Amino acid sequence: MKTEQIHRIFREKARGVSTDSRTVEKGQIFFALWGENHNGNRYAAEALEKGAACAVIDDPAYETANTILVDDCLIELQALATLHRKEMNIPVLAITGTNGKTTTKNLIAAIMAKKMKVHSTPGNLNNTIGVPLSILSAPQGAGLMILEMGANHIGEIRTLCNIARPDYGIITNIGSAHLEGFGSVEGVLKAKTELYEFLRKVNGVAIYNEHNHMLSEKIFKLINRAVPYSNPTGTDLEVEELPSGPNLRLRVAFQHRTYEIETRLFGSFNLENIRAAIAAGLFLGAEMADIVEAIRDYKPDNNRSQIMKTKRNTIICDSYNANPASMKMAVESFATTDDGNKILILGDMLELGDKSGEEHLELLNFISGFRFEKVLLAGPVFKKTSKGFDYVAFADTGSLKEYLKSENTEGKNILVKGSRGMKMEEIYEFL
Repeated sequence: MKTEQIHRIFREKARGVSTDSRTVEKGQIFFALWGENHNGNRYAAEALEKGAACAVIDDPAYETANTILVDDCLIELQALATLHRKEMNIPVLAITGTNGKTTTKNLIAAIMAKKMKVHSTPGNLNNTIGVPLSILSAPQGAGLMILEMGANHIGEIRTLCNIARPDYGIITNIGSAHLEGFGSVEGVLKAKTELYEFLRKVNGVAIYNEHNHMLSEKIFKLINRAVPYSNPTGTDLEVEELPSGPNLRLRVAFQHRTYEIETRLFGSFNLENIRAAIAAGLFLGAEMADIVEAIRDYKPDNNRSQIMKTKRNTIICDSYNANPASMKMAVESFATTDDGNKILILGDMLELGDKSGEEHLELLNFISGFRFEKVLLAGPVFKKTSKGFDYVAFADTGSLKEYLKSENTEGKNILVKGSRGMKMEEIYEFL
């Protein structure tokens, strides 16, 4: 009953929902979520003072005339999104995977926006809070919703699918990330393929990379309806990389026509993200001319495969996040570009649990197979594991910044990558 009451307010009176009293807008419903270090109920009064339509709370000590008391605010937020999704007459495409989720989502959104009004996950709202917020922020008239789904433990994708009820799904890849929660790559595979399991139940369609044997094997075991990247419409689609500098260049062949695209993305690893986007676009009815234009015009941001030219250097900003698979792909792509004068700057990979030292050491051995002018490392794990390598290592990002201040680096091509917690973007001003 509480969920139906809140949904009625949401549909008839509210102007969206908020979980942050600092940014809540007039007319929104405020959900007083708990955090690791705070009780969101304490900010309900502040949200109401700012004009919130009502505040959903789960602590009776903060109950007032304009609050709705529930058992658990997070569960209620998810229930509201679930109910709202059921009433929405709109197809949903869900995207998960270890790497490339956001880039793939953004590319598909750019492609489909040529054809219809598209709503996609804002920023990185891809968890058990973010997905409900993404659903509840969908505007009227949207013809497609694209939802990114992240997970750090088994069962999370299943929960998100039960809320979002996707009709279509893409798993970009499977790699070593969040091993603290998954335990192993097999655990990652089990968690991500919960999307396939849901699609099977609703007779949905998986759009998949036939070159990924791990996922292809699961496709044939779990899915009734599946479409490979190489044949999304019954006609062969070929996408291949062309030699280039930092900007990824492609040749696309479809229906007896060939297109060459110079993207603004860095890295061979983005080839599979682009293949996914083209296949999804074609499957969902986009024209190839619009797809080519959208990919050519797409400009990455937020330190995701982003190429930035400063007055002194060219920086490949890929420091939004990092895990062993994405690190290796970025390093290899950087090493094999046509440009010279290459400096590699990496920060620690976080959330790897007991395998952290082993994974960092394996990456260092991988790097040693390429030639770079200089390799700089930041973080306690790299500092410890890099002994014996001819690399310059620092205990933290701050120490690396002090080093770069005095270096006056100029005329270089520089790749910067590390986990979000390392804040590697703070060094850009010294490059």
